Amino acid sequence: MQFTKRRTSNYTFTQMRIFFFSQAIDFRNQLLSRLVRLIPTLLLPACALAMLIAAQPLAVSAQANTAKHLLIYSIDVEGGQATLLVAPSGASLLVDTGWPGADGRDAQRIQTAMHDAGIFRIDHVLITHFHTDHVGGVPELVKRVQVGEFLDHGLNREDSDITRHDFAAYLKAIKGKTRRILHPGDTIQVSGLQITVLTADGAHIAEVPGIKPTPNPYCAAEPKWPADDTENARSIGILVTYGKFRFIDLGDLTKAKEVELMCPDNPIGTVDLYLVTHHGMNLSSARAIVDALHPRVAIMNNGAHKAGMPEAWQTVHDSPGLEDLWQLHTAEDSDAAHNSPAALIANPAGSATDGAYLKVVALPSGSFSVTNTRTGQTREYPKK
Repeated sequence: MQFTKRRTSNYTFTQMRIFFFSQAIDFRNQLLSRLVRLIPTLLLPACALAMLIAAQPLAVSAQANTAKHLLIYSIDVEGGQATLLVAPSGASLLVDTGWPGADGRDAQRIQTAMHDAGIFRIDHVLITHFHTDHVGGVPELVKRVQVGEFLDHGLNREDSDITRHDFAAYLKAIKGKTRRILHPGDTIQVSGLQITVLTADGAHIAEVPGIKPTPNPYCAAEPKWPADDTENARSIGILVTYGKFRFIDLGDLTKAKEVELMCPDNPIGTVDLYLVTHHGMNLSSARAIVDALHPRVAIMNNGAHKAGMPEAWQTVHDSPGLEDLWQLHTAEDSDAAHNSPAALIANPAGSATDGAYLKVVALPSGSFSVTNTRTGQTREYPKK
């Protein structure tokens, strides 16, 4: 193997300094040149990021504005009651809990509505009265859901074994939990809503704050109804106000007490949404109250073979100004003339499964909508 002799040059120290210094300057200039060309590329993402950060509070604000609505779920508990209200603040009120048994069916259906509303606890559970289809679901509910407080009218007033049993089961289930007894004129503190107790334990409010009672013209034609000694007559009834939107739920209040509340003067005024009293039983929904309330929309929480009776259905259907009467079930013991169109029924006859609910979305302007979760179809009711 032959090696080639490497050629060397004799540089002075000064010449070598000059050479390396010039190379460093050339490298610096090349680097600066490349950076200048990269600046626009680097600035665009940075500017975009800055704009995104600056816009973030606006986006959050816009999202909050679109969420400013009241949600009301009329839950299918097969002819009982479970009505969930969720305020824009996220605070919640559940009115009644459905039936006991059925492998926790009604508690599961309440949880389904809670999931849709995005809540994981219930702030207030209101028991309108101590009948099985309203209070029976409490023991199962408290196993599954955290509850802030329970509200009711006090003692059971009905002399029947089943009601005594249900009342005792209720007290056992809520032992150690917060319980408050309500009276007419009391309020339920749900942030963003005004909730006034109209009736409780057989008594009623004289006037609603901010509402001047006016003579009720429908009282004159109303028959005198017999007194009712059951828990129905003790029902807690509430008026919920959200801006200009008004919703009323009177539990299972029967006709004699309805008339006492509304005659001779109407202390409530009119409402947008009426939960048909007593699931559409003929024992309730006196014309003197239904017509005076003048609801735009009514929801009947009947079962397939419970309530939804022709007389009550017709009274609500014919009330002045009513636009739609929604039902949780086809009233299968009635006829076609006394059932709403299928589009307005959450669980029509012949459905493969039950459990579809009706969802109300209300705005403070007074406009609202009702969605049939079976079909996914929504009807809008613009403000008036």
